[in-house]
Amino acid sequence: MTKPWVYLGPAFVAAIAYVDPGNVAANLTSGARFGYLLVWVLVLANLMAALVQYQSAKLGIVTGKTMPELLGERMRRALRVAYWLQAELVAIATDLAEVVGGAIALKLLFGLPLILGGAIVGVISMVLLAVQSRFGQRQFESVIIGLLAVIAVGFLSGLVVNPPDAVLVAGGLVPRFDGGESVLLAASMLGATMMPHAIYVHSALARDRHGVANTQTRSRLLRATKIDVFLALGLAGIVNVGMLLLAAVNLQDATGTDSIEGAHLAIQNSLGSVAALIFAVGLLASGLASTSVGSYAGATIMSGLIKKQIPLFLRRMITLAPALLILSIQIDATWALVLSQVVLSFGIPFALIPLLRLTSNRNVMGESANRIPLRILLWIIVALVITLNLALLFGPLLFASR
Repeated sequence: MTKPWVYLGPAFVAAIAYVDPGNVAANLTSGARFGYLLVWVLVLANLMAALVQYQSAKLGIVTGKTMPELLGERMRRALRVAYWLQAELVAIATDLAEVVGGAIALKLLFGLPLILGGAIVGVISMVLLAVQSRFGQRQFESVIIGLLAVIAVGFLSGLVVNPPDAVLVAGGLVPRFDGGESVLLAASMLGATMMPHAIYVHSALARDRHGVANTQTRSRLLRATKIDVFLALGLAGIVNVGMLLLAAVNLQDATGTDSIEGAHLAIQNSLGSVAALIFAVGLLASGLASTSVGSYAGATIMSGLIKKQIPLFLRRMITLAPALLILSIQIDATWALVLSQVVLSFGIPFALIPLLRLTSNRNVMGESANRIPLRILLWIIVALVITLNLALLFGPLLFASR
């Protein structure tokens, strides 16, 4: 009998989206400004993300089609194009975070100008995608998993040197806010943790790895996929919480920690140059891996919804251009990252609601369709996401009026 570990990999590629530079900016900013206050947001978001990513993978395994393909078959042309445009906006916001984050890492490591660093990240991401095109998905997965390991070490090593207070961590699990800025950061953390493009692409990753599952193999593949998602999203969740705790422990009393560069300097001052170097390497790995996965997702979305494919180089130029523009006009890079995650937060319902409807449809999923209790839980997740987005819109105004 084939061992379950043979099937691991697709969820680890999708999980890269959950530890990209946007996560770094949102989580460090949250920890530095509010300490342990928003730990609960990350824990809740990662639990929801694990459930959602499994639904996407299940959709690809059972139907043999990607989520964008299934949506494209069910939409009129005008609606398909409109839906594709919002998905592309999400993809651009994703690429913005990933390229800007990688550029900041290269500046920290080698002193390169941000715009040059952004261009280098874009070029290397094309090389990583060429690995997937030439050598196949398994080799691509191996490279991405290696980068994920670097990311984990880079962002968690500082906690070994200066661990957080367990009592304060437990206190951070109590849901609450502290003013409008904490609501903004919570929405940004949600957008960074539950990534729309990862929801779209996981169905393609699972389908391309496993093919169409027949009735004999389906149960085994779905069990293995649960393990894959549990391990990958569990690791991503630990890294996310670790970033916030790193900032809460080491950056609250430091000045200038409202930027990644300032946080890096504060880490160097409090934990030493080696810890700061490892942090910067983790940030670079995060940018390189996540921009590659983001480009893969963008191609999947375009192919499924409007049946178009464009050359890899041209696609990278289109999604890379806004990030390079941001870097060239010297907008604050860290806040550009945080706000990009807010854009992603608004894109989540457009991915979640169709996923819920497809995976609950017996005509699509057959016996694998979601049962009523799971449907209710998924609708609760959608409601929570929409509620937090509304809080993002109106919460700061309400807090400001007090």
